[in-house]
Amino acid sequence: MARNELLGGALWDAYSNKVSERMDNPTHLGVLTQKDADARNAKLIVADYGAESCGDAVRLYWLVDSNDVIIDAKFKSFGCGTAIASSDMMVELCLGKRVQDAVKITNLDVERALRDDPDTPAVPGQKMHCSVMAYDVIKKAAGMYLGKSEDSFEDEIIVCECARVSLSTIKEVIKLNDLKSVEDITNYTKAGAFCKSCIKEGGHEKREYYLVDILRDVRAEMDRDALKDNMAKNSSGELLFADMTMVQKVKAVDKVIDEQIRPMLMMDGGNMEILDIKDSSDGYIDIYIRYMGACDGCASAATGTLYAIEEVLKQYLAENIRVFPI
Repeated sequence: MARNELLGGALWDAYSNKVSERMDNPTHLGVLTQKDADARNAKLIVADYGAESCGDAVRLYWLVDSNDVIIDAKFKSFGCGTAIASSDMMVELCLGKRVQDAVKITNLDVERALRDDPDTPAVPGQKMHCSVMAYDVIKKAAGMYLGKSEDSFEDEIIVCECARVSLSTIKEVIKLNDLKSVEDITNYTKAGAFCKSCIKEGGHEKREYYLVDILRDVRAEMDRDALKDNMAKNSSGELLFADMTMVQKVKAVDKVIDEQIRPMLMMDGGNMEILDIKDSSDGYIDIYIRYMGACDGCASAATGTLYAIEEVLKQYLAENIRVFPI
């Protein structure tokens, strides 16, 4: 029976041709022995790694010369076809590199190298853990060769193993971009885009941190900070933007635009003007603008430029500002 009949046509289509080829014809499958090392005046490293989530395992063989260069490498994989393909590509990426550089290879490097085209994932999301296993066995081998703990190569708490996204990165991205949903986090960082175990409890692999919890805690922290800022402004006697009259709001917006936004637009031959400011029923302050000059009809006027204008006004005036071009 053909493989696509066993797996189902739709599932099989989710694998790249490179993955399919390496499943059936791995280039670097094999074993290296101490005799091989002696013949090439190299050091033999044999590292094993097993994935608890699926029971797959891989054994990695390196021959490393006196300059720390991996002059030969082989692997044995005990698991699914995706694990074989990922391990085969992992070995290929290691060859010719110094051990200190090979440890910088990530699971995303392995997955990208297996793609047929840059924009199409090589494997289904639920199989990304196989490339993570390849990444982890490199750390194990490098640690053995350099006399270090494999954990010493990881100085961050990793929330998403598939995309290798750290806790500090996720927190920073949420704050910097005012993200409000897990989908936003995935769009910005790729965390949660593959096997999805890091999104919330109940996935195929238990995690210490989940995106839903991180988002909740960071948003709560941001709300507390905003409240403190507002209290500080009130205590200093500074009038909050939300409490200004319409005339005061227009003047405040014009001042920020003149000082922070208009010079940027004019550099590219563009400009803008304020048409109206309204308090919406859902608690936002809506600012309506009109683009002028080169900005009028520009492709980024409704995307990047608009986003930049809105973020500057939020930073200087109020977090609940929305900007709409007319």
